[in-house]
Amino acid sequence: MSRVPEWFDRLGAGLTGWGQELERRRAEAEARDAADDPLDTRDFTNGESPGNPTAAEAQPAGYVPAPPSYAPAVTARTHPAEAVPWGMRVAAEAGWRLLVLAGTLWVLMRVISAVQLVVLAFVAALLITALLQPTVSRLCRLGVPRGLATALTAILGFVIMGLIGWFVTWQVMENIDNLSDQIQDGIDELRRWLLNSPFHVTEDQINDIARNLREAVSSNTDEITSAGLEGVTVIVEALTGILLAMFSTLFLLYDGERIWQWSLKLVPEAARPGVAGAGPRAWRTLTAYVRGTVIVALIDAIFIGLGIYFLDVPMAVPLAVFIFLFAFIPLVGAVVSGALAVVVALVTQGVFTAVMTLVVVLAVQQIEGHILQPFILGRAVRVHPLAVVLSVAAGGMVAGIGGAVVAVPLAAVTNTVVGYLRAHSRETSLRYAPQPRGATVVGPGPARESAPPDGTAGGQK
Repeated sequence: MSRVPEWFDRLGAGLTGWGQELERRRAEAEARDAADDPLDTRDFTNGESPGNPTAAEAQPAGYVPAPPSYAPAVTARTHPAEAVPWGMRVAAEAGWRLLVLAGTLWVLMRVISAVQLVVLAFVAALLITALLQPTVSRLCRLGVPRGLATALTAILGFVIMGLIGWFVTWQVMENIDNLSDQIQDGIDELRRWLLNSPFHVTEDQINDIARNLREAVSSNTDEITSAGLEGVTVIVEALTGILLAMFSTLFLLYDGERIWQWSLKLVPEAARPGVAGAGPRAWRTLTAYVRGTVIVALIDAIFIGLGIYFLDVPMAVPLAVFIFLFAFIPLVGAVVSGALAVVVALVTQGVFTAVMTLVVVLAVQQIEGHILQPFILGRAVRVHPLAVVLSVAAGGMVAGIGGAVVAVPLAAVTNTVVGYLRAHSRETSLRYAPQPRGATVVGPGPARESAPPDGTAGGQK
């Protein structure tokens, strides 16, 4: 029997074994490649890999394969807010809050400007009420009914203020002719002094100055007339404001406590305890300021008035009343009233009397600023001089003379309210803080209350 078929059988068996070995090695290589990068071995037409089950069966839903080992490293992206520097984020947070506050203040100033007369009348009523309210309380403690005590106090206060205004007007009208003659004599004396002075002023130059003044007055007649008409409007508005202030003062004297209780209902309930405690302290500060300012202004008027009276300055009493009224405008009022007294002394009595008047004014104002005000007003209404200057300037820019008058008491009241609210917030946070336990307890301390569920301190309503 021939051996050729056996040889073919062995050759076929060998080729078959080699094929199976190659197939096995190729399957192992494909398996290793699939483990490194499954996307390279996936059949994207049907989602299957050769010799492997489908991708949906092999991997769970949402599975993201890892990148191959030869892929470059990529840094993970951070949140956009974390990419902004910390300081810039803090500045941005503070900036938009400041913009909101500035917008709120701007709207508030616009509203106040629109109803400026009403606001100033009400503030004036508050100042007058702070001055008269202690008298009403004293009469009520003596057994006088509150309505009668309010009527008596208001009538007495308004009569006194009216008499002061009438007296000033009467004195000015009585002395206006004499003052005009003395001013003319003073101008002539000033003219002679200029002619004989070392400034080499000639008669022609003085006449040119006088002629220019007359031409300026004649050329601005329309403006002067319109200013006079505006003055009439101002007088009407002033009378309206005075009536509003009088009615507001009556109601505040009689029913101020109930008005305050009603105002507290407009405050959010969580902030009501702090505001309820700050209100009486603010009122005490305002009362102390008004009372102290009246006493200081009265002392200024008496001593400066006596000084210019003994120096034979005309209209000493009206000037003293003007000094009393202008003393309610901090800083600016003292300068204006003192300058008015010095100018009157200069044009009526000469340079020496003007210098002596200036010495009297400065001496009294220095004693007032360094001794009387700290002693009379005390620490309750102490405001830094820089705050006084800025407050007066801002009040004058917003509301003129009325704004300058109320600027400093407003700053004093604000200082008192802010200080109390800060202390109240700190005390409340300590009162309702969790008690220390275990080794953190250093010693016995005051018992802390638990915060009520409605968020108000002590459950006050």
